[in-house]
This record gives sequence, C-alpha cells and structure tokens, in this order.
Amino acid sequence: MDTLKEMGQSIAGALENEVNGYEVAFGELTLTARADKIVTILTHLRDESSCKFVQLVDVCGVDYPERPKRFDVVYHLLSLKHNIRLRIKVEADDETPVPSVVEVFPSASWYEREVWDMYGVMFDNHPDLRRILTDYGFQGHPQRKDFPLTGYVELRYSEEEKRVVYEPVSLPQEFRDFDFMSPWEGAKYILPGDEKADDQGQEG
Repeated sequence: MDTLKEMGQSIAGALENEVNGYEVAFGELTLTARADKIVTILTHLRDESSCKFVQLVDVCGVDYPERPKRFDVVYHLLSLKHNIRLRIKVEADDETPVPSVVEVFPSASWYEREVWDMYGVMFDNHPDLRRILTDYGFQGHPQRKDFPLTGYVELRYSEEEKRVVYEPVSLPQEFRDFDFMSPWEGAKYILPGDEKADDQGQEG
C-alpha cells in the first residue's frame, strides 16, 4: 500500500499539469488526468525509470449519462520492473476527440477501435478508426446506457433473396416480468396453482 502511495505521489508531482489526482483503493492505484494530455502522460509512464509501465493491458470505456462529459476512457498499465498495475481515467464526450496513444503503445489501436465502436468516443490521429465488433452498417453504440436492449434492427437470412437482410426490430411478444425471488423463501402472494396445495394440505 505504501509503495502505491509513493508511486502516486511521484507521478502526480512529476506531471502536476497533466494529472488531476490519484487514489489508492482495494490495493490498486488510480490516476485521474486530463484527456488532452494523455499522450504526454503515457510517454512519461513508459519511459521514466521510476515507472517503466511498458505494457498497455487494456483501454475501455464507462458511461455516466448524467454527467456533462458522460464517458470515462480508462487505461490499464503494467510495470514489469516494479510489478505494479496502474489505472488512468480521463473524461470525454461524444464530440471532442481524445488523442490516440497508438504512437506510444501500438497495441492501443484495437482497444481504441473497440471504445469507439461500443461508446462512440472518437480518437484523434488514430490510423484506422472504424468498427471492430459490430457490423459496418450498425447504428449507434451498444454499450451506452441509453441504447435500447432490442437494438434498432434485426437481421435474418432470406431464402427469397439468398442473402442476409436487415429489418426493423419486431417483438413477437411483450417483455415478460420474471419473479426472481428465492424458491426457499416463497412469494408473499399466492402463485397460480398454489391454492390447490393449501386445500390438499388441509384435507390431509
């Protein structure tokens, strides 16, 4: 724990204009930083001898619809030299691009494409920013919390046209409500059919 705090203090002091703060929770070090300075931050963390975070493990997104900048772009780094993992969070929206870090970590290319595909966060100077998990004609970004559960279109294979066709979503039945209560506790109301069990118990 002390090692993580010392690492956080050291990074925050060296990057005081780029890093907004740090915290240590659940045995993990997390930095909050400026999105427009992410390239400078990751370059320092990779090259500085006291850091040596030479491996970019992942880049992912998080959606907070109630915030003006609704997205967090989260970078996970690993220092093999110090055996420390580091998380960096930057805030973003769907209009202002976040600088791509592909020049610092080439492995970020597919990670950033996934964040774009799932959340709609754009990355400036990315060499090939296009969808990676959904179809090229897909509408919207499915990991946003306001994306409908059914999506906008459905696809099927048409025997008449001998190809896959897209159609507006049509639900053959309404969403059903399921009772996920524990079967050992039982519902606080009489379920259909249970009234017969009570009658048989009284007769016995």
